[in-house]
Amino acid sequence: MFVDRVKIVVAAGDGGNGCVSFRREKFVPLGGPDGGDGGDGGSVILRASAGEHSLVDLKFQQHWSAERGGGGMGKRMHGARGRNCIVAVPLGTLVFLENSDELIVDLCEDGQEYLIAQGGKGGKGNSRFVSSVNRAPRTAQPGSEGEKKTLELELKIIADVGLVGYPNAGKSTLLRAISAAKPKTAPYPFTTLHPNVGIVETDDYRRYTVADIPGLIAGASENVGLGHAFLRHIERCRILCYTLDMGGVDGRDPLADLESLRDEIGKYEEALLKRPAIIVANKMDIEVAAENLRRLREAEPNTLIMPVCAELGEHTQELILTLRKMLDESPADNPDDLQRILAKRRSYHSRKKSADDADWSGVEVFYQ
Repeated sequence: MFVDRVKIVVAAGDGGNGCVSFRREKFVPLGGPDGGDGGDGGSVILRASAGEHSLVDLKFQQHWSAERGGGGMGKRMHGARGRNCIVAVPLGTLVFLENSDELIVDLCEDGQEYLIAQGGKGGKGNSRFVSSVNRAPRTAQPGSEGEKKTLELELKIIADVGLVGYPNAGKSTLLRAISAAKPKTAPYPFTTLHPNVGIVETDDYRRYTVADIPGLIAGASENVGLGHAFLRHIERCRILCYTLDMGGVDGRDPLADLESLRDEIGKYEEALLKRPAIIVANKMDIEVAAENLRRLREAEPNTLIMPVCAELGEHTQELILTLRKMLDESPADNPDDLQRILAKRRSYHSRKKSADDADWSGVEVFYQ
């Protein structure tokens, strides 16, 4: 199961109470107050981990609590500090407060930690309140409460290259051909229901990641089908790889598909169209593909076009090297611009394109 959006409740531990105590020991007159302080409560910490690939664990455990601090004791013994609660999340997780558009943190590096809920402070024992006018205080402080928050977490896949295209354009087959990933493929029409990420390795051991973004459809920018749930996973990709079915197996025109893909991405986030792009002309083993490729090159003279046959593995090595070269030459994204794109909240309740479409409204975004 792949889950990329979830709501969780985090509660830091309360601080321990201070102690009221007086020293009672033989041969020690006027021992005085010796109550210890309470321990601080544990905090809740979010930690990005490369070993996590989905928010599925948080889907089934939505409440996370840190340990309460121990209470103070006599002989000036302080209470134990409560243990922190570590919540592991996948790389690329964005954290928002519930019903808020303000991005708290983007956890995008392995091992990155963020203290999301601070534990309460331990209360002071009565030994802290001794003064010249109050030699035997009988008061102590209670521990303060730990922070409690309801968070909304969104996962946006981290990948260098994003494969975008209509369903059955051959994106999953292409990912299998150029990387070690093994997404499901079959000789019958179906669409991938969650992003797959593969690692591509060249002969000189250089690596980069490629994401197979689930098939887009017309109206995805308006959240038709599961549009926004799919489109958000291309927001981090440095290069967009438009994958076209040059054989028109489903009766589609590859040029019309390309125009529609750009239109949907532009409506979703216009800044994405400014990123480097390449067109992969797939399924070149089909008879009509050569004519469609000629038309495509006439219509796109300024765009790099790579004809391949992912099923047969033809020209995929050239594609691997071309993508690597583009990544080497492409400048890094402006951090402020990328943050603006990532922080934009969007509706993930899908709506129907027409009365004949399946009713996706109210469907929670997770896949199996």
